[in-house]
Amino acid sequence: MPVFICPNCARRSTSSERNEHGQPLGCSKCGFGFLFELLEDYYAGPATALIVCDSERRIIAAGHAAMPVTGYREGDLIGHEVVSRLGLGNFPHGDPAATTMEWGVRQLNVACTFRPAGLDHDQPVTADFFPAYDDDGGLLVAVTPRMATEHE
Repeated sequence: MPVFICPNCARRSTSSERNEHGQPLGCSKCGFGFLFELLEDYYAGPATALIVCDSERRIIAAGHAAMPVTGYREGDLIGHEVVSRLGLGNFPHGDPAATTMEWGVRQLNVACTFRPAGLDHDQPVTADFFPAYDDDGGLLVAVTPRMATEHE
């Protein structure tokens, strides 16, 4: 059974209600316009930013905890390529967003860094990358800050 997550409020559901185009209906909790389909249930903690991208990795929505985690307002993120805009880097095995897009596979618990708005240095984060399973393609990126002293 498919699992869905609302990028805006992080509510998880297994609802299979879909519109005439086969896409899941919006969130019944917050009213956000679409849900993101996942292979397995995923819990976005309170300090996890959820960023949705199109098939070109351009940000189309910045929801749950995006502002507190990244320091960017949604309007400052929309339209930008996700890896460059968030300053994601120091990936242990190449660009996980590219791997997710090319192979349609999840990349979970990627220890990397990002550059929050207004800071001149990178911060350690754990990032999860999920491919979209609809005809439009795309990507969900979940970014969770981690302590600099955590082991990789």
